[in-house]
Amino acid sequence: MDTWLSPTFWQEIISQTVVWLITTLPSLLIIFVMAFLALKLTNIFLHRLKPFMTKHMESGTEIDTTEMEKRIDTLLNILRSMIKIILWLIIGMLILRKIGIDIAPIIAGAGIVGLAIGFGAQELVRDFISGFFMLLENQIRKGDVAIINGTGGLVEHVGLRTIVLRDLSGVVHIFQNGKINTLSNMTKNWSGIVFDIGVAYKEDTDRVVEVIQQVADDLRADPDHKNKILEPIEIFGVDQFGDSAVVIKARFKTKPIEQWAVGREFRRRLKKTFDDKGIEIPFPHRTVYWGEEIKPLQIKTQEK
Repeated sequence: MDTWLSPTFWQEIISQTVVWLITTLPSLLIIFVMAFLALKLTNIFLHRLKPFMTKHMESGTEIDTTEMEKRIDTLLNILRSMIKIILWLIIGMLILRKIGIDIAPIIAGAGIVGLAIGFGAQELVRDFISGFFMLLENQIRKGDVAIINGTGGLVEHVGLRTIVLRDLSGVVHIFQNGKINTLSNMTKNWSGIVFDIGVAYKEDTDRVVEVIQQVADDLRADPDHKNKILEPIEIFGVDQFGDSAVVIKARFKTKPIEQWAVGREFRRRLKKTFDDKGIEIPFPHRTVYWGEEIKPLQIKTQEK
């Protein structure tokens, strides 16, 4: 008679099933309940974390709420995914152990594989960690003008692994987040344009300052430019004595990325005003002296 037709065989199967239902099934149910609770607590934690992150990122006078919400949602989604992966790995290990599978070889094998991947992907991990903190600290975002490792351009993409810049010539530069040594954001919250205005030594600097102030006031009153300028011009005064000019330093505060347009228009108007008022903008002069002794250009001619 076949074994599976034997009453003893079925009695043993039923007995083992009952034992499994009494001893193992409750443990599995507890694991699933704990997993469900852990996921719920994770969602609650991340929900509570969002106001804290919002407050942490509010570091400027003008905040783009939409962009900030997108950045926070991105970070929270990354955190949620990482926590879920860790939780499901733990749950999977517990389930395998409860159903009688030895997880020690699996853990050892996973450790070896993880070590190999870690050595091969350490730059990738570093890029992701650096990108995460860049987003968290609101260091840079899409649409900013920045200088990264000495290269300047418009930020076209900010990701967890790379930042993409496009310079004025249209060249696209891609930087790994983990290899960014210096990052200068030129358009965060507000921008500034600094002027070093050189005039001749014979000019009255007080009069020159008055002219600069007048030109700046006219520019601020212009409907095409007043919305670009945040504050009246700051004239710091005589900054240095150059080789051929007295240098007066001034600055405009503008909206982000508008500093270059404001600067070009201000210089154009200032040049015209200086010409109208007879204020000299000097440039270096050079006198070449040949000497009387050698007379290198003297030409003697003889009549035939």
